[in-house]
Amino acid sequence: MDSPKISIIIPVFNHANEIGPCLDSILGQTFSNYEIIVVNDGSTDNFNEKIEPYKGRIILISQENRGSNPSRNRGFEEARGEFVIFCDADVIMKPEMLDTMMQVLENDGNASYAYSSFKYGWKKFKSFPFEPERLKKMNYIHTTSLIRSEDFPGFDEKIMRLQDWDLWLTMLEQEKRGIWIDRILFTIKPRHKHNISEWVPSFAYKLPLIKPKAVKKYENAARIVKEKHGIKH
Repeated sequence: MDSPKISIIIPVFNHANEIGPCLDSILGQTFSNYEIIVVNDGSTDNFNEKIEPYKGRIILISQENRGSNPSRNRGFEEARGEFVIFCDADVIMKPEMLDTMMQVLENDGNASYAYSSFKYGWKKFKSFPFEPERLKKMNYIHTTSLIRSEDFPGFDEKIMRLQDWDLWLTMLEQEKRGIWIDRILFTIKPRHKHNISEWVPSFAYKLPLIKPKAVKKYENAARIVKEKHGIKH
């Protein structure tokens, strides 16, 4: 059996309401040479009921609750693709997303991953062109980016927040770079209408709807990541 070009890994914990639309957006991609690996991280909702219609089209891994990073790493253990993308369960991909990212990486053999702009609900997050010094100062790349499997170092399972920033900084230290696609290729559907997602870029914390408690959590998480990577500013 030929290996898929892309492995799509989806960590899930109590995302019964989100998993269907996420999978539908993947199954509607113009690029079709992929495998979907769903890691059920000990969900206690009706996830098993909602995943049933998709079982013939996915690889399902079930485990006791361990957290998002162990779930992503567990999915990668089973991945066979030349490229990997870690797709959060609340992501809705545009039909051309995988095709676009794939073409960009095939055209630039020096880039280890491709990332795009996206929307969180109604809010657009444009992101920035890849620039190492900017990356050291702020997190502007979402987890849902297409990565060359051979360049993926694994998620640090001790990092509980800003794990994507930690990943990109780790790859930067290994002289791996990303390439920005100046297009909105996916939307994150808020689980609660008036709440901010657990993931928002660092520059979003200047928005007035971010609550002070969330800012403090972000600042503490950022301090941990900066200390790990020896970032002073």
